[in-house]
Amino acid sequence: MILGSSNRLALALCLLLGACATQPSKILDPVAAAAPGASRVDMLVATTRKPASDPGELFTGERATAISLTNIVVSIPPDSNRKVGEIQWPSRSPGNPQTDFVTLQVKPVLSTNAAMDWYRRNRGPKRRLLVFVHGFNNTYSDAVYRFAQISHDAGIDATPVMFTWPSRASVFDYVYDKESTNYSRFALEEMLREAAKSPDVGEVTILAHSMGSWLATEALRGIALRDKGISAKIRNVVLASPDIDVDVFRRQIIEMGPKRPHFTIFSSRNDRALALSRWLSGDVERVGAADMRPYMAELATLGISIIDTSDVKAGDPLAHNTFADSPEMVRVLGQRLSGQSLAGGEASLADQVGMAALGGARVAGAAVTAPVAVLSRANRSEFLQRIEAASAPGRKTLDY
Repeated sequence: MILGSSNRLALALCLLLGACATQPSKILDPVAAAAPGASRVDMLVATTRKPASDPGELFTGERATAISLTNIVVSIPPDSNRKVGEIQWPSRSPGNPQTDFVTLQVKPVLSTNAAMDWYRRNRGPKRRLLVFVHGFNNTYSDAVYRFAQISHDAGIDATPVMFTWPSRASVFDYVYDKESTNYSRFALEEMLREAAKSPDVGEVTILAHSMGSWLATEALRGIALRDKGISAKIRNVVLASPDIDVDVFRRQIIEMGPKRPHFTIFSSRNDRALALSRWLSGDVERVGAADMRPYMAELATLGISIIDTSDVKAGDPLAHNTFADSPEMVRVLGQRLSGQSLAGGEASLADQVGMAALGGARVAGAAVTAPVAVLSRANRSEFLQRIEAASAPGRKTLDY
């Protein structure tokens, strides 16, 4: 039997993913109380998803005509009952707070004033905001529990806010999900602009994963074009396994202009999900799977940090979630999200997390000051000239 391209893709995905676990329904129905010793993550969730009829689901993978805000509190089991990087999904609903991630509170936030009231109650002394944008193939509850895990395990001193876009949570809906990020660009852009304008917010850090990295960089590009630059409050952007065409990323960075945030990229040459994305996207390299090694020293001098996780043991079969499910990389992620420098490169990082535990992860970049795209040797010099020209004072237009 000869398989068509769509069937070959389905077969490849099934072989890579194996038997996918099915999450119980009503995962977001609040339980009565947390367990003794459990931790709480109190987050604000903004979404462009359509509301669900089932309160235990909250939002579907379809597209809404307006943004919705919800305050969700997640309970994480006591540290003695779990490993860093793991999400303990309940086997049935309601879950057991002693051993499972469970929801403690779901409260609609009906106005901007109410959202700011929530932020003021939850802000830390540094007034830092962490905005998470999830990737492809995520339900609303997938994204909520993953962000709760990251916020807790990385030990980030920042108020957690998530932006979740309409994903149908199916490996066969890649194109729909990608178009949903297009659909959601302006909403994320407005959310970031409003956060940066608020006198209550001192600093904004963005963490984006996979396809969400494209959405985050597009929103920043949109802000730069509208406002003639990006607010200095948006200081750090961490892109984990970014599913972005390298040519598109090149344009995004140029069009952000000189007033752009610091970038750190978690990449892996072994990322099977991005290998499939490359196949689907005309065989153009994805930023999160590109081989950065030939350019590490040069990228460091230009101001971009690359954290190569290719040699880190992956916790998922696609090697696509290492930034969040590897205990060693979660610690590194926490440092980057906290704005800590990795000055000194590989040796410094090895001292901080342990070379044996890190399994050979490499870091390029000390202070992140002027991010650039991953380039072939043939077009590298030309692109660097264009970056310099685009950043020159008084520059009005950008050339391809």
